[in-house]
Amino acid sequence: MKIIDISMLLDQQTPPWPGDEQYAYHLTWSMEETGSVNVGSIKMSNHTGTHVDAPFHYDNKGLKIAELPLERFHGQTVVVGIEGKTMVGAKDLTGINFSGVSKLLLKSNSWKDRTAFPEDYTVLGDDLGPFLNRNGIDLVGVDTPSVDPETSKELKAHHSLYENDVLILEGLVLDHVEPDRYELNAFPLNLAEADGSPVRAVLKQR
Repeated sequence: MKIIDISMLLDQQTPPWPGDEQYAYHLTWSMEETGSVNVGSIKMSNHTGTHVDAPFHYDNKGLKIAELPLERFHGQTVVVGIEGKTMVGAKDLTGINFSGVSKLLLKSNSWKDRTAFPEDYTVLGDDLGPFLNRNGIDLVGVDTPSVDPETSKELKAHHSLYENDVLILEGLVLDHVEPDRYELNAFPLNLAEADGSPVRAVLKQR
């Protein structure tokens, strides 16, 4: 069995969404202070690095992270290469065999430097939600900070996916992953009030 880590490293070089909370680790107590253990704390945005968006992120009436069923973050997935595209729509995925999978990961390789927030990156078209729903896909993952452009206020891709019951996984690292079929595990933390959560996303080679 081969496990492939597709998560961003969280450290002080991990870029937040512009203006959002930077990741920081603080050693609250040292072994010298406690006599037995080191104890630390972390502070960051829920949308730092590899993370899941809860519907509450873009809908005040949407479900929060702890309300989402765990099976939505586990299952058979297909990784599809979409390098060179500025926007990916339904026509770009025509011909992909979705039989036997419920998750789709899109490999754009458009976020080259993970220590800086990208000026441009591949985004998703608003026709993708209905297309994925028709093909039995209930989660889409991207190797970019968002499925929408940084400056978007309408969040057309987010809402298209939401209206078609497709969850969103962002900030994946897929440059070392070959387009193929895998098993995905990307479980969020059990956060009662959260609009998103970091995840440790991994692929299991089939």
